[in-house]
Amino acid sequence: MQGMLDGLRVIELSHVMAAPTCGLMLSDMGADVIKAERLPCGDDIRNLAPFVDGVSNPFAMMNRNKRGIALNLRTNGGRSVLKKLILGADVFIENYRAGAMEHYGVGYDQVRDGNPKLIYCSVSGYGRTGPFAEKGGFDLVAQGMSGLMSITGEGAGRPPVKVGAPVTDITAGTLAAMGILGALVSRGRTGKGQYLDTSLFEAGIMHTYWQSSIYFGSGEVPEAMGSAHPLMAPYQAFETQDGWINVGSANQGLWEKLVVLLGASELTEDARFSDPNLRLANLVELNDILTTHFKSDTTENWIIRLEQAGIPSGPVLDIAEMSAHPQAVARSMVQEIDQGLRVIGHPVKYRETPAAIRRGAPKLGEHTGDVLTEAGYSIDEIQVLAANGAVFLAD
Repeated sequence: MQGMLDGLRVIELSHVMAAPTCGLMLSDMGADVIKAERLPCGDDIRNLAPFVDGVSNPFAMMNRNKRGIALNLRTNGGRSVLKKLILGADVFIENYRAGAMEHYGVGYDQVRDGNPKLIYCSVSGYGRTGPFAEKGGFDLVAQGMSGLMSITGEGAGRPPVKVGAPVTDITAGTLAAMGILGALVSRGRTGKGQYLDTSLFEAGIMHTYWQSSIYFGSGEVPEAMGSAHPLMAPYQAFETQDGWINVGSANQGLWEKLVVLLGASELTEDARFSDPNLRLANLVELNDILTTHFKSDTTENWIIRLEQAGIPSGPVLDIAEMSAHPQAVARSMVQEIDQGLRVIGHPVKYRETPAAIRRGAPKLGEHTGDVLTEAGYSIDEIQVLAANGAVFLAD
């Protein structure tokens, strides 16, 4: 079956994670994503362990389904090839510092007249406007500046903690893919492409919807609360006899069911916990009481009992446990590609045009010859470019 973006040509000049995530999403949906890497070494992530048969598993994760070309953008020939490919593409994605694309001769204003249907997407640290537009982007720094680290961690007065995953990188790439799809719909109506950009900073801010709404509405600055929720309780992780369990007894009806399940009728008469706002106000005391109950049995047994009572719950799994979980397997969220490499599957399921992993990540310059041939270069011209160091042919 063809993917929903079959026939869409995307040039991705990217490195590390944010823009590669964008290209990954589009390639899973069937787009022909051509990852252009700068010589001499290509994407830095190629050098990140662990390696499986000499291939970086992190690189394989972020770049499956893509074709790869290698260009020396310090040469006129390399820059000329990049510009020609962009002029023949539907979409161009980049995540380099401000001014880099203009230096290579492929800034938006330098290519839009030659390809008015082009959708040009920049992913950066802080966006292409504003006082921080020139700064480079790093997930750790973006998490701090976006407010995320102030609401992540064990609680007030404790050291700031980042979200374990590079959440601003991944989210910025996903937002870029969403923006590109929206721009494609607009182009279908108007026939015109456009420039769009997003950033790690904005991606981090987006994850503060709840906490920002609290501040905007009350003037109170939210703080870290561990696994607890700022608007409802109990809604967090509790320690059990052999691990941890998340319990989502968030509204009054679920709270009353939980009290019955625990055999703790005294809690229904305790004025500190009689409604959601009071439970939040007395969260420390509530947690101490509930933890005593949950530590009396195993995670598995609690999940069975909570499920029977109709109370949302689930175990806190590590990555190994998650990847082996029957639900992850049923949803094809862990897939094996060539050379025994395992990757995360596409997170959206399309009934008529399913996403698929069609190939592993490219070797450096693996498809340079094919892509240049498709762009109209003759064999002789390609050989001259290779001989001059402008491009690299893997074979």
